[in-house]
Amino acid sequence: MSDAKTLHHSFNLYITNDDYIFEPTDIDGKPYTDAKRSLSISRHSGDVVLNPLDTPPPQTPDRAITVYGILGIISLSAAEYLIVITSRTPRGRISNQPVYLANDFRLLPIAPPTYHALIDHPVEKHLLALVENHLSTGKFWFSYGWDLTRRLQAQHEDAPKDEGKAMWEMADDRFFWNKYLQSKFIDITTSNPEQDLSSYILPVIYGSFDLRPTRIGRANFHLVLISRRSRYRAGTRYFTRGIDSSGNVGNFNESEQILLVDEEADGVGISPMVEGNTRMSYVQTRGSVPIFWAEVNTLRYKPDLQIMDMAHTLSALKQHLSEQLKLYGTQTLVNLVNQKGHEKPVKDAFEQRIEELKMEGVQYEYFDFHNECKHMRWDRIGILIDRLEESLVNGGYFHQTIASAEPLKTQTATVRTNCMDCLDRTNVVQSALAKWMLTRQLRAVGVLDEKSALEDYAEFMNDFRGMWADHADYVSKAYSGTGALKTDFTRTGKRTREGAFQDFCNSAMRYIRNNFFDGERQDAFDLITGTWVPRKGPAASFFIIMDTRPLIVRSMPYALLFSILMIFAGVSLPRSSDYSLFWYNILWLVVLSLSLIYIFAHGIKYVSWPRLNPPVATIFYEGPGFRGSQSGRGLKLPFGLEKVLEKQLARAGQQMQRPLLNQKIEEIEMGTKKE
Repeated sequence: MSDAKTLHHSFNLYITNDDYIFEPTDIDGKPYTDAKRSLSISRHSGDVVLNPLDTPPPQTPDRAITVYGILGIISLSAAEYLIVITSRTPRGRISNQPVYLANDFRLLPIAPPTYHALIDHPVEKHLLALVENHLSTGKFWFSYGWDLTRRLQAQHEDAPKDEGKAMWEMADDRFFWNKYLQSKFIDITTSNPEQDLSSYILPVIYGSFDLRPTRIGRANFHLVLISRRSRYRAGTRYFTRGIDSSGNVGNFNESEQILLVDEEADGVGISPMVEGNTRMSYVQTRGSVPIFWAEVNTLRYKPDLQIMDMAHTLSALKQHLSEQLKLYGTQTLVNLVNQKGHEKPVKDAFEQRIEELKMEGVQYEYFDFHNECKHMRWDRIGILIDRLEESLVNGGYFHQTIASAEPLKTQTATVRTNCMDCLDRTNVVQSALAKWMLTRQLRAVGVLDEKSALEDYAEFMNDFRGMWADHADYVSKAYSGTGALKTDFTRTGKRTREGAFQDFCNSAMRYIRNNFFDGERQDAFDLITGTWVPRKGPAASFFIIMDTRPLIVRSMPYALLFSILMIFAGVSLPRSSDYSLFWYNILWLVVLSLSLIYIFAHGIKYVSWPRLNPPVATIFYEGPGFRGSQSGRGLKLPFGLEKVLEKQLARAGQQMQRPLLNQKIEEIEMGTKKE
């Protein structure tokens, strides 16, 4: 890789009245002794220029800060913003290259002076808050010298054609999380060789990275677990289900478990310093059930299930599986969705489409996780592994040594696992498959003999289980907003009452987040990945901060809270008379009850929906397929009951105008589409 394409590790960022100027610095944070081309970005026009070699840094900048990478540039409604990494934490080394977690970011505005007033516009501040929240809650990983976006086998296979390329050119497009943010730098680089910004284009992944030094007996080695989240169809739990027309699925993650060990003449990995002369990896994937389906939030604990029988479902499924076959080889599709109750239609629709497709190289395997493992019998996952053993052995793993140019083994198949969310059940199964394959790998390099099992080494199993449990939490927090369920089994190898209680707490928190907060989280994903691009001028996007719901809808939560306050006041405040509070309490209990009934009857109107790309077509889908109860979409009032409702509300102290109620009843009778 040429010097112009080698990534810089850090910069002095000088902020002047007119420019942001990046001066590359060495590992110690000092300017290089040999000249490096600095970078200037105009604070007014956004022009990006690679300066000549002899350009000195500004003598009297307004400010100077240290940054460790440029995440990119994002354009909002009033201005562009330069996003830089201002804090990093080293979390391990692979091939002697450090891997970092980005801890803190800074957003620097790029706008003409006449636009500065618009930066304080409510729309701009809202969009800016979405970006900042995404950066503060996500886990972003990077390395200056090792490509985190690609698995070991892909790096080896692509090595001949990667010669002379910059890291961004080699990166896996799916997992290059900030590709959209770096589009301006990439366009300049590809259009003008004299302005090659490759040393400033830092690929970042969104996911997890964990490297743990561990041992079995006298053998020392490193165990690494990496999860890479796809930037395509990225988003939150209930707003990115299923597949899109391009074959991308929600919550797609590639998980790679890497074993780094040194093979020596007198043993395997005896030295406490592990160089990783032998590298072995095993890759699994997960992703939402690859058909068109959704769960529509209505404030119920279980949302309304909806399966859209689209004409292009088979085409999208074929695109998805064709890409998996091309990238990973033979596919074993492990489906953990329940065969009874709420989840059954998803299982049936998936199986129907797989049967219709009959694609060569694709094996379908159903495992009724909840039935097989009921009463906390998690050991019964072994039943699934026994059924998959032949395909696991044939698919193998990647095995490479520093002494050989060609790998000793390659992985020719992967297991693609899904449950409904691709979180909790999926985590348990993936960790079990990873342990099974790791046992084979350790036996292959002599760390384990044929009679030994990993469970015989408690210290190692603590590391292994902790790594997979942390990995489960990373993936779950990115998608659902909370840690994973069932991680007590992943951490300890058994189900506990404490773990069950923690699952209850996480489930309750998921309900709250998924119904009342995920709309803005989804908007942030759409902004960062370029799925939605703001039009210039905050007025054009004013709809994203407006509440256009009818007054009666907006008023009900306030009526509910006020009635609770009044009941509490009647019970707790000191009284100055003996007058009975019976009718007082009845009055406010009626208000509370009616408010709750109305809110849950119209639950779909109280969910935090995405504003940038609202899922209108999904919510109001009326084509062929399966639809659940359709609850929470409005009261279906028999003739005359609107008058009773009006009297009850009036008695409860509600000041309502008759025309507004009549309009609301009319809208309910005509259906929710009008809103």
